[in-house]
Amino acid sequence: MGGWRTLSLQARQLLAASLALVAFLGLTGYALDRAFVETAQNALRERLSDLAIAYLQESELDRGRSFIPPDPPLDSRLMSPGSGLYASVRGEGMRWDSASSLGRSLPPVEFLEPGALRFEGPLSIIDARGTENSVYAYSMGVIWVSANDFHLTLSVYEDAAQIQDQVNVFRRALWGYLGLAALLLVLLQILVLRWSLLPLRNVERELARVRHGHSQRLSGRHPRELESITESINSLIESERSHLERSRNTLSDLAHSLKTPLAVMRSRLDADADDQQLRSDVAAQVQRMNEIVSYQLSRAARSGHALYSAPIEIEPRAEEIVAGLEKVYAGKGVLCEFDIDASARFHGELGDLQELLGNLLENAFKWANRRVLLSVQVEPASPNRRPGVIFAVDDDGPGIPADQVERMLQRGVRGDERVHGHGIGLSIVQDIVAAYRGELTVEKAPELGGGRFRVRFPPAF
Repeated sequence: MGGWRTLSLQARQLLAASLALVAFLGLTGYALDRAFVETAQNALRERLSDLAIAYLQESELDRGRSFIPPDPPLDSRLMSPGSGLYASVRGEGMRWDSASSLGRSLPPVEFLEPGALRFEGPLSIIDARGTENSVYAYSMGVIWVSANDFHLTLSVYEDAAQIQDQVNVFRRALWGYLGLAALLLVLLQILVLRWSLLPLRNVERELARVRHGHSQRLSGRHPRELESITESINSLIESERSHLERSRNTLSDLAHSLKTPLAVMRSRLDADADDQQLRSDVAAQVQRMNEIVSYQLSRAARSGHALYSAPIEIEPRAEEIVAGLEKVYAGKGVLCEFDIDASARFHGELGDLQELLGNLLENAFKWANRRVLLSVQVEPASPNRRPGVIFAVDDDGPGIPADQVERMLQRGVRGDERVHGHGIGLSIVQDIVAAYRGELTVEKAPELGGGRFRVRFPPAF
């Protein structure tokens, strides 16, 4: 069973096509063979019928009811013993056999009613040497009017070997041509399979080039059926490389950020400071280092996303975040409204969704006067893509001037130094949006009049 599972696609298709081809040609050959045999038998029946009718027309029956055959005979074979063509007449107290039946034991024939016809065979006959042969028999029941309505049955026999010889010749030709056709079709099938599977072999070669570092991604020149696969592979390659690069950057940033606190502590240890001052300075630097490590680890955890994550329902997560924020900003009396499409889903990691909604909503609560609006819409996609999703967070605060948007999105920049915060929330949002290849835009809220942060994640494979 394991051998079947390891067969290549080309071998599987060639095996399946070959089995189907053999079955088709076998059934075709059988049908043609049966049709030829039936045609040959029908031709023999017509030939024997014509001979029997002509034989009766040319024959006579004397007053003693003796059968007098045509002279000369209608077929010379009827005069040659063992010629393969025989005739016999049966009547009440009368029997006549052709000279060709000498030394042959013809099969008994049932008396037929006047006008009755019968074609049967092959029937067995035994010659003078005891050899058994086969014949086809055509019989007809007649009434001889001139002999006072004498009832008799005429039978004409012909050796079955003649038909069998014809059938054998036909079968040799038929199966020879069908075998040749099968060979040509198999060769054609191999060529067609190699041509049709060429794109898959190209993908395999391109993957090998990527694996050995000779190429950065798969090319975009592939049949339509493989586009979603190659795009997904390219997305996976880019996501993996992006994740590795961000991990390296995070480690570099962490090392660089820790250099200063470590240098401060080293200088304080070398400065012979008193214990109280030293403890205070070390505690401050340790706290700073703890914040740096926490932040960098948090950012590293968000630095990548699963390419094929299960879809996450958005509204329950948003309700959890808003419930906490309404408590924090209870003194301002800010309320958040939802306009969320029930079919909207986030295709990514739960932590990224929580960070995205948490930072956007917290920013809106921070600047809102009374109202915040969270809108989530679905962006339709083609059947082979998953739908996109659009987040929009509006507030009724002062808004952000257009010339300040770029500055506000920089890391560490706050819109108002009097407002508590570190200025990294929107930067985290940008990192998440970039990781999912989305778009972040800042504009004026159309209904509430304040700021609107709009995040769009386009349809993807």
